[in-house]
Amino acid sequence: MAEISSTLLYSAFMIYLFSTLFFAMSISDKKNEKAAHTKKWGKIGFITACVGFAAQFGYFITRWIASGHAPVSNLFEFTTFFGMMMVLAFIILYSIYRTNGLGVFAMPVALLVIAYASMFPKDISPLIPALQSDWLKIHVTTAALGEGILAISFVSGLIYLIRTVDQSVSSKKTKWIEIVLYSLISVVGFIVISMAFKGAGYEASFEIMNDQNQAEKIVFEMPAIAGPANGEQLDDSFGPLFSTPSWMNGANASIKLNTFIWSLLSGAILYGLLRLILRKRIAAALQPKVKINPDLLDEISYRAVAIGFPIFTLGALIFAMIWAQEAWSRFWGWDPKEVWALITFLFYAAYLHLRLSKGWHGEKSAWLCVLGFWIITFNLIAVNLVLVGLHSYA
Repeated sequence: MAEISSTLLYSAFMIYLFSTLFFAMSISDKKNEKAAHTKKWGKIGFITACVGFAAQFGYFITRWIASGHAPVSNLFEFTTFFGMMMVLAFIILYSIYRTNGLGVFAMPVALLVIAYASMFPKDISPLIPALQSDWLKIHVTTAALGEGILAISFVSGLIYLIRTVDQSVSSKKTKWIEIVLYSLISVVGFIVISMAFKGAGYEASFEIMNDQNQAEKIVFEMPAIAGPANGEQLDDSFGPLFSTPSWMNGANASIKLNTFIWSLLSGAILYGLLRLILRKRIAAALQPKVKINPDLLDEISYRAVAIGFPIFTLGALIFAMIWAQEAWSRFWGWDPKEVWALITFLFYAAYLHLRLSKGWHGEKSAWLCVLGFWIITFNLIAVNLVLVGLHSYA
């Protein structure tokens, strides 16, 4: 069953890739001004996305059967599920608005999320005692669904900014858009460099003393820029250049920090190469291809937040607090994951207030949607890989 699950996930990824290509053809066709061509490729892209979602849902069910629990218990499983919820949110919103350009950006972001998840251990393991509860599937799946819908607001907001911000001159706005695009490219860079080191069979070993004061061996699969605090290197491999801060406790904290650093470095290299090839800002190269009505993009981003925010609130806060009371006899404990869930909630609550009461539409709304997704990804990546707390199950 586990092999079937892996095959279905790989199939879903490849189908999503084809869906992206079909959507790209719908906006790059030289006869794009003819509605028939746009509708044809857009319809094929949408149907392909639905088929891919069905395959990924099959992965989710078969992995659930193989593991005996909802497959959202570690970073691989949760991030994969998050990507699936992004696709579901896109399918729902595309069904309403029929905007092909949304697929050109939404499907690649979902692909990046799923590909990023594949870089983490995929082994099926029993649930630790803290996760052996029905609230696992209730809390985590609802939170991921809300985040998946909110992610579409980011996609729509980013398209809006690429579409409307003047790219003929360098400004703070163009620089911030490039930073956002660099963040996405960093995920691609991390995937590429992780696959390269894994293909080469690279390993670097260290020995540390764990919480029980026993010697424990940890293995890096990428060169150790950040080594374990008070760790002893067991081979002659590269590094480390510095030690992981002592406040980042846990055997795998240094590996997670090292992974985060390599993501940023590989992203910088890949971004620099793209700039050399394009000889212009990436957003400036994309702008001529983005011809979607800005008012429609603004509406899509707002609709995504209006749907995703209450779902996220229910799953990430209300259900989470009920489970926390059951597991730890308290509703709130200021764990890093809890804090960032609260920050996410407050941010999107402020977004709705500013939009509905202060009239923050258009560009202001788009920037908020982009910033909101940055908060979500920081919670997913940095909080899991860098900060250590009660939710560090990856």
